[in-house]
Amino acid sequence: MDDTIEKAAGDDAHLAQMGYAPELKRNFSMLSMLGLAFAILNSWTALSTSLSLSLPSGGSTSVIWGLVTAGICNLCMSASLAEFLSAYPTAGGQYHWVAVISWTKWMPVLSWITGWINCAGWVALVATGGLLGSQLVIGVISLMHPDYVSQRWHQFLIYIGYNIAAFLINALTNHILPYFNKAAFIWSISGFVIICITVLSCASPNYNSGKFVFTEFLNETGWPDGIAWLLGLLQGGLGVTGFDGVAHMIEEIPNPSVEGPKIMIYCVAIGTVTGWIFLVCLLFVAGSIDNIISSSAGPLLAILKNATQSNAGAICLLIFPLVCMLFATTAIMTTSSRMCYAFARDGGLPASKFFSKIHPKLNVPLNSLYLNLFLVVVFGCIFLGSSSAFNAIISCSVVFLDLAYGMPIAVNVMRGRKTLPDRAFTLPNWFGWIINIISLVYIVLTTVLFLFPPDLPVTGSNMNYCVVVLAIVVIISSLTWVFDGRKNYSGPTLEIEGQIGDIQIAYSEDPSKKQ
Repeated sequence: MDDTIEKAAGDDAHLAQMGYAPELKRNFSMLSMLGLAFAILNSWTALSTSLSLSLPSGGSTSVIWGLVTAGICNLCMSASLAEFLSAYPTAGGQYHWVAVISWTKWMPVLSWITGWINCAGWVALVATGGLLGSQLVIGVISLMHPDYVSQRWHQFLIYIGYNIAAFLINALTNHILPYFNKAAFIWSISGFVIICITVLSCASPNYNSGKFVFTEFLNETGWPDGIAWLLGLLQGGLGVTGFDGVAHMIEEIPNPSVEGPKIMIYCVAIGTVTGWIFLVCLLFVAGSIDNIISSSAGPLLAILKNATQSNAGAICLLIFPLVCMLFATTAIMTTSSRMCYAFARDGGLPASKFFSKIHPKLNVPLNSLYLNLFLVVVFGCIFLGSSSAFNAIISCSVVFLDLAYGMPIAVNVMRGRKTLPDRAFTLPNWFGWIINIISLVYIVLTTVLFLFPPDLPVTGSNMNYCVVVLAIVVIISSLTWVFDGRKNYSGPTLEIEGQIGDIQIAYSEDPSKKQ
């Protein structure tokens, strides 16, 4: 017990040296945090429920090899950011890292841009969780009632219900969230195993798609084949993004400099491998890809129905991803609220003092949770005006998060990879250069591609509204910078004095003066 207290005091002292009083309890173990990270990525569930993104845009080759491509590139990004996390384990994550390694002149504005992009990406990812969950519910209704015609407002209401449930769990049960995340991990792995075994054991020898799992190409987008296949990377990118959630929860785990980088890399690796195996199993029993794409029940439920030849059997299996999406939405909202709280703590948001408050009894950033719920509801209004809302919301989450990943990596590369201090997790310099460059090339390529509309010809209803959301975020962040940020925001200023345990802290420094 004494060792535990001493380690906790050391962790809090390290946080204090970076300028922050320890306001959140370190009640997440490595296993519970890995459970949260795996729940956020939720790879096999996210990949299987978003098959409609890649099947029309490259067929099974896009599904299988797109995930391999996205998985390798996201592993490069996670390893690149793990170095930062080991050196600076704060909930701010990317905007904090950009501040401490950037040039003095550009530090405030680069940190500001990174913080806004990262907050927007996490809010969009919360919206993605509710979106995928609501699609599964609509699929069940469509399977049981073939005459049912889904209206956009139907899905919108289910989407709101998912997010309200996630909000209530976060706000009222913070003390049991570590157990909640362990349960999410166990449930997810159990569902993965049970569904894989079931669909393969039910597989008919008459399926003719099995031998084409790795080679079948399909293009229904109107784009040239190469562009169509690259657009299909959006599904793989969604399945392995969000790994920086570990960074935004890092102030709630012990020994963060050592355990944080491990969890960040492990969750991407586990997500890629389990997601790939799951997709292969599904495609092996899928039958006609054209029928799967056109099914009103959605691709995943249609495949489960083909495999089991039973509505009841398919729905029973679907319960696993359905519950997984609630776990995922809750975990993502947890992380998003911590991200917004951290940025507000450093003065990066309007009304920062309000959004950086920790509720004294609930021990959560409750105002930040309110902000997330409000923005997710606003985000969901895309449903009501666009037939391609699915692509738009997912594009926003992947594009914004990838841009936030790229900012500290790009600054580190431009400064010769010489700005990070000694740390527990260090990549060999030559290897660090390689994975940093791969990360940046992938981010630039996919950021451009994922702003494209999913289909041609482009109309007002099927355009990719990710462009509009990106423009809105740029306009709002620019206006707040002009009228507030450039005068009052100086990045995450390191300033604290006090005593934690037996360790006396007296530290005050602006990160812009470190260079």
